Amino acid sequence: MKGAAPPGFEEFVAARGPRLLRVAWLLTGGDTYMAEDLLQTVLARVWPKWQRIAEESPEAYVRKALVNTHASWRRRRWHGEVPHDEVPDTVAAASSDLDVEHVVAAAVRRLPTRQRAVIVLRFFEDLSVEETAQVLGCRPGTVKSQSSKALRTLRGALVVGEAADVRGDDGPR
Repeated sequence: MKGAAPPGFEEFVAARGPRLLRVAWLLTGGDTYMAEDLLQTVLARVWPKWQRIAEESPEAYVRKALVNTHASWRRRRWHGEVPHDEVPDTVAAASSDLDVEHVVAAAVRRLPTRQRAVIVLRFFEDLSVEETAQVLGCRPGTVKSQSSKALRTLRGALVVGEAADVRGDDGPR
């Protein structure tokens, strides 16, 4: 990424960066550092193509790149046990003490990648079924079925007492 930024790139990142970081944060299940890496990776890939992308719909292009890049990272990453030096303390808090944002992030984090992408795009980014299908490269019926399955899972996970997987990571707001 040598040289000056393409015209409009810096303005786009300044204006849309916080919202795109929020999308990345939601896709990564509330992992701030992974979200920042994801957005940076996507912006680095978009940089050389900016002239062409800027003429169409740059935010939609970057949003789709976030979803696709995150999915490819999840396919490559090992999801087994990760050893730790110490056993983490368990938090036993009353449901009224739980931060709603962290409870939702924990529940969304447990969704399969495709369902998580649908939930983030439909309900956090407020895209229509058709727009979500376009970003994910699937049919609207797939978006509806994945959304239904994800919402069913989230409803079950958000029942009082089942939201014990709350982490103290304050993501972008």
